[in-house]
Order: sequence, then C-alpha cells, then structure tokens
Amino acid sequence: MMPREKFEQIVLDELAKVPERFQKKLKNIVFVVEEEVSDDTRAQNNLKNGEELLGHYQGVPLSFRGDSYGIGMTLPDVITIYQRPTEDEAGGDITKIRSIVRETVFHEVAHYLGMSEAEVSEWEAKQELIDSDILKK
Repeated sequence: MMPREKFEQIVLDELAKVPERFQKKLKNIVFVVEEEVSDDTRAQNNLKNGEELLGHYQGVPLSFRGDSYGIGMTLPDVITIYQRPTEDEAGGDITKIRSIVRETVFHEVAHYLGMSEAEVSEWEAKQELIDSDILKK
C-alpha cells in the first residue's frame, strides 16, 4: 500500500478537478481518507462479505437542506475515500488509482448535491458517453 500522505494528495488532486460550478457549492464538508470501511459503515450499507465501498458520503444533501440548516453548531458532512479497496481495485497501478479516486470523488460529490444512487449512475453513464466521444476525436 502506498503511504497515506501520497494517497491523500491524489484525493486532493482529483478533488481539484471537480468543475468549479460544483466546487462553489461545497460548503460545510470535509474529505477524509480511511484505510478500510468500518464495521459500522459496512452494516449501514448492508455490505456482504467480499463487498467493498470505494467512497462514502454522510450528511444532509445540499438539496435537502432547509432554511434552518446551519443554525447553531452544525457538524460538517463527510466524504470518505477508502484507500485499500481503491488500491486493490486498481491492482496497484497509479494511473488506475487516480482514475478510480476521480470517479469516486465525483460520485460522492453528486450524492452531496442530492443525487440518488440511480441518478448518479445515470449521470456517470452520460459522462462515459461524453468521454468516449471526446477520445474518438
């Protein structure tokens, strides 16, 4: 496994690639790196043995925040990127690690913005079509 600091830098690098129109909406949120998915998170997401998460969003999605959100002490939302599952998925290839982190960051930011899992999947499919068209040119 690569050093945590190097993986964290990859997460920061890929977060910087989120389009500015979405970055402007990122408020009261932190990004963290964890080595593994916790037992609590595994239980909350009904993960079976052998199933992994690459990332996880916890909080109140932007589209669900009402007028009273943020009044008083409000803990930040959290996006966690999991290092070991990401590196395993990439087979240790640094280019694939970066690609997986980018996709995971975008996926979790979409949840933060209020997209459901189905909406995120639809959005990702459209992005893949756009990316493949760009590569053909």
